[in-house]
Amino acid sequence: MEAKLDIPNNNDKQQIDQEIKAIDYIQRAQWLRAAVLGASDGLVSTASLMMGVGAVNQDVKSMIITGFAGMVAGACSMVIGVFVSMVTFLQYSQYDIELSETKRQHKASDDGKESLDESEKEDLPNPFTAAGASALAFVVGAVVALLSASFIQNYKARLGVVIAMSSLALMVFGVIGAVFGRAPVKRSCLRVLIGEWLAMTTTFGLTEFLFF
Repeated sequence: MEAKLDIPNNNDKQQIDQEIKAIDYIQRAQWLRAAVLGASDGLVSTASLMMGVGAVNQDVKSMIITGFAGMVAGACSMVIGVFVSMVTFLQYSQYDIELSETKRQHKASDDGKESLDESEKEDLPNPFTAAGASALAFVVGAVVALLSASFIQNYKARLGVVIAMSSLALMVFGVIGAVFGRAPVKRSCLRVLIGEWLAMTTTFGLTEFLFF
Protein backbone atom coordinates (compact mmCIF):
# COMPACT_ATOMS: atom_id res chain seq x y z
CA MET A 1 0.00 0.00 0.00
CA GLU A 2 1.27 3.40 -0.89
CA ALA A 3 0.94 6.18 1.65
CA LYS A 4 -0.49 9.35 0.21
CA LEU A 5 0.81 12.63 1.57
CA ASP A 6 -1.57 15.56 1.56
CA ILE A 7 0.80 18.28 0.42
CA PRO A 8 -0.81 21.69 -0.06
CA ASN A 9 -0.42 23.24 -3.49
CA ASN A 10 0.54 26.82 -4.23
CA ASN A 11 -3.08 27.98 -4.22
CA ASP A 12 -3.54 26.60 -0.72
CA LYS A 13 -0.39 28.36 0.45
CA GLN A 14 -1.54 31.65 -1.03
CA GLN A 15 -4.93 31.28 0.62
CA ILE A 16 -3.33 30.58 4.01
CA ASP A 17 -1.00 33.57 3.61
CA GLN A 18 -3.95 35.78 2.80
CA GLU A 19 -5.83 34.53 5.86
CA ILE A 20 -2.84 35.27 8.10
CA LYS A 21 -2.53 38.77 6.62
CA ALA A 22 -6.26 39.29 7.15
CA ILE A 23 -5.91 38.28 10.81
CA ASP A 24 -3.00 40.70 11.24
CA TYR A 25 -5.02 43.51 9.64
CA ILE A 26 -8.02 42.81 11.88
CA GLN A 27 -5.82 42.85 14.97
CA ARG A 28 -4.25 46.18 14.00
CA ALA A 29 -7.66 47.63 13.22
CA GLN A 30 -8.92 46.53 16.64
CA TRP A 31 -5.97 48.21 18.36
CA LEU A 32 -6.55 51.43 16.46
CA ARG A 33 -10.27 51.32 17.15
CA ALA A 34 -9.58 50.80 20.87
CA ALA A 35 -7.19 53.77 20.85
CA VAL A 36 -9.83 55.99 19.21
CA LEU A 37 -12.43 54.92 21.75
CA GLY A 38 -9.97 55.56 24.59
CA ALA A 39 -9.21 59.05 23.31
CA SER A 40 -12.92 59.81 22.94
CA ASP A 41 -13.55 58.56 26.46
CA GLY A 42 -10.77 60.75 27.86
CA LEU A 43 -12.05 63.79 26.04
CA VAL A 44 -15.71 63.37 27.02
CA SER A 45 -14.95 62.47 30.64
CA THR A 46 -12.53 65.34 31.21
CA ALA A 47 -14.63 67.92 29.39
CA SER A 48 -17.73 66.84 31.33
CA LEU A 49 -15.88 67.15 34.64
CA MET A 50 -14.65 70.60 33.72
CA MET A 51 -18.15 71.66 32.69
CA GLY A 52 -19.54 70.33 35.96
CA VAL A 53 -17.05 72.34 38.00
CA GLY A 54 -17.68 75.35 35.79
CA ALA A 55 -21.35 75.21 36.75
CA VAL A 56 -20.52 76.16 40.36
CA ASN A 57 -17.06 77.72 40.14
CA GLN A 58 -15.96 80.14 37.44
CA ASP A 59 -12.28 80.05 38.44
CA VAL A 60 -10.12 78.72 35.61
CA LYS A 61 -7.66 77.14 38.07
CA SER A 62 -10.41 75.01 39.60
CA MET A 63 -11.46 73.75 36.19
CA ILE A 64 -7.89 72.88 35.20
CA ILE A 65 -7.16 71.10 38.49
CA THR A 66 -10.38 69.11 38.20
CA GLY A 67 -9.66 68.20 34.59
CA PHE A 68 -6.10 67.16 35.42
CA ALA A 69 -7.24 65.02 38.35
CA GLY A 70 -9.87 63.42 36.12
CA MET A 71 -7.26 62.73 33.45
CA VAL A 72 -4.89 61.01 35.89
CA ALA A 73 -7.67 59.04 37.57
CA GLY A 74 -9.16 58.00 34.24
CA ALA A 75 -5.81 56.93 32.81
CA CYS A 76 -5.07 54.83 35.91
CA SER A 77 -8.52 53.30 35.72
CA MET A 78 -7.94 52.42 32.06
CA VAL A 79 -4.60 50.77 32.88
CA ILE A 80 -6.03 48.67 35.70
CA GLY A 81 -9.25 47.77 33.92
CA VAL A 82 -7.69 46.78 30.60
CA PHE A 83 -4.78 44.92 32.20
CA VAL A 84 -6.97 42.90 34.58
CA SER A 85 -9.51 42.05 31.89
CA MET A 86 -6.85 40.89 29.44
CA VAL A 87 -4.91 38.90 32.01
CA THR A 88 -7.98 37.13 33.33
CA PHE A 89 -9.69 36.56 30.00
CA LEU A 90 -7.53 37.13 26.94
CA GLN A 91 -4.03 36.32 28.07
CA TYR A 92 -4.90 32.85 29.29
CA SER A 93 -7.60 31.94 26.79
CA GLN A 94 -7.43 33.89 23.55
CA TYR A 95 -3.61 33.85 23.63
CA ASP A 96 -3.52 30.07 23.75
CA ILE A 97 -6.19 29.81 21.06
CA GLU A 98 -4.34 32.15 18.69
CA LEU A 99 -1.04 30.44 19.44
CA SER A 100 -2.44 27.04 18.54
CA GLU A 101 -4.19 28.44 15.47
CA THR A 102 -1.02 30.12 14.19
CA LYS A 103 1.00 26.94 14.69
CA ARG A 104 -1.63 24.96 12.80
CA GLN A 105 -1.51 27.42 9.90
CA HIS A 106 2.29 27.17 9.73
CA LYS A 107 2.15 23.39 9.62
CA ALA A 108 -0.61 23.48 7.00
CA SER A 109 1.52 25.72 4.81
CA ASP A 110 4.32 23.13 4.99
CA ASP A 111 7.00 25.68 5.81
CA GLY A 112 8.74 23.40 8.22
CA LYS A 113 8.23 25.55 11.31
CA GLU A 114 7.51 23.85 14.62
CA SER A 115 7.30 27.02 16.71
CA LEU A 116 6.54 30.69 16.24
CA ASP A 117 9.16 33.31 15.58
CA GLU A 118 9.63 36.03 18.16
CA SER A 119 8.23 38.62 15.74
CA GLU A 120 5.07 36.56 15.35
CA LYS A 121 4.66 36.20 19.12
CA GLU A 122 4.76 39.96 19.45
CA ASP A 123 1.64 40.19 17.25
CA LEU A 124 -0.37 38.24 19.81
CA PRO A 125 -2.35 40.06 22.55
CA ASN A 126 -0.23 41.62 25.29
CA PRO A 127 -1.87 43.07 28.43
CA PHE A 128 0.95 45.53 29.09
CA THR A 129 0.75 46.94 25.57
CA ALA A 130 -3.04 47.13 25.68
CA ALA A 131 -3.06 48.85 29.07
CA GLY A 132 -0.40 51.36 28.04
CA ALA A 133 -2.10 52.15 24.73
CA SER A 134 -5.48 52.66 26.41
CA ALA A 135 -4.03 54.98 29.04
CA LEU A 136 -2.08 56.98 26.46
CA ALA A 137 -5.14 57.37 24.25
CA PHE A 138 -7.19 58.51 27.26
CA VAL A 139 -4.56 61.14 28.14
CA VAL A 140 -4.44 62.41 24.54
CA GLY A 141 -8.19 62.97 24.57
CA ALA A 142 -8.11 64.62 28.00
CA VAL A 143 -5.31 66.99 26.99
CA VAL A 144 -7.51 68.43 24.25
CA ALA A 145 -10.08 69.53 26.83
CA LEU A 146 -7.43 70.83 29.23
CA LEU A 147 -5.57 72.90 26.66
CA SER A 148 -8.77 74.41 25.28
CA ALA A 149 -9.53 76.03 28.65
CA SER A 150 -6.06 76.76 30.01
CA PHE A 151 -5.51 80.22 28.49
CA ILE A 152 -9.01 81.72 28.59
CA GLN A 153 -9.97 83.80 31.60
CA ASN A 154 -13.48 84.80 30.56
CA TYR A 155 -15.92 82.28 32.02
CA LYS A 156 -18.49 82.10 29.22
CA ALA A 157 -15.85 82.16 26.51
CA ARG A 158 -13.98 79.36 28.27
CA LEU A 159 -17.05 77.13 28.39
CA GLY A 160 -17.77 77.83 24.73
CA VAL A 161 -14.21 77.00 23.69
CA VAL A 162 -14.25 73.75 25.68
CA ILE A 163 -17.47 72.70 23.95
CA ALA A 164 -16.29 73.76 20.50
CA MET A 165 -12.82 72.17 20.72
CA SER A 166 -14.16 68.97 22.26
CA SER A 167 -16.79 68.70 19.54
CA LEU A 168 -14.22 69.27 16.81
CA ALA A 169 -11.84 66.68 18.24
CA LEU A 170 -14.64 64.16 18.64
CA MET A 171 -15.62 64.66 15.02
CA VAL A 172 -12.06 63.75 14.06
CA PHE A 173 -12.16 60.70 16.34
CA GLY A 174 -15.52 59.77 14.83
CA VAL A 175 -14.13 59.91 11.30
CA ILE A 176 -11.12 57.78 12.25
CA GLY A 177 -13.31 55.25 14.04
CA ALA A 178 -15.70 55.08 11.09
CA VAL A 179 -12.86 54.50 8.63
CA PHE A 180 -11.35 51.62 10.61
CA GLY A 181 -14.74 50.23 11.54
CA ARG A 182 -16.05 50.59 7.97
CA ALA A 183 -19.11 52.44 9.25
CA PRO A 184 -20.92 55.50 7.82
CA VAL A 185 -18.85 58.58 8.66
CA LYS A 186 -21.77 60.97 9.20
CA ARG A 187 -23.56 58.58 11.50
CA SER A 188 -20.40 57.91 13.49
CA CYS A 189 -19.65 61.62 13.96
CA LEU A 190 -23.25 62.39 14.89
CA ARG A 191 -23.26 59.56 17.43
CA VAL A 192 -20.15 60.75 19.28
CA LEU A 193 -21.27 64.39 19.19
CA ILE A 194 -24.69 63.64 20.64
CA GLY A 195 -23.07 61.49 23.32
CA GLU A 196 -20.64 64.25 24.27
CA TRP A 197 -23.29 66.96 24.37
CA LEU A 198 -25.56 64.79 26.52
CA ALA A 199 -22.70 64.01 28.92
CA MET A 200 -21.64 67.64 29.32
CA THR A 201 -25.20 68.96 29.54
CA THR A 202 -26.17 66.37 32.15
CA THR A 203 -23.08 67.01 34.25
CA PHE A 204 -23.43 70.79 34.03
CA GLY A 205 -27.18 70.75 34.73
CA LEU A 206 -27.10 68.33 37.66
CA THR A 207 -24.17 70.08 39.31
CA GLU A 208 -25.81 73.48 39.00
CA PHE A 209 -29.15 72.10 40.24
CA LEU A 210 -27.69 70.34 43.28
CA PHE A 211 -25.27 73.02 44.46
CA PHE A 212 -27.19 76.22 43.71
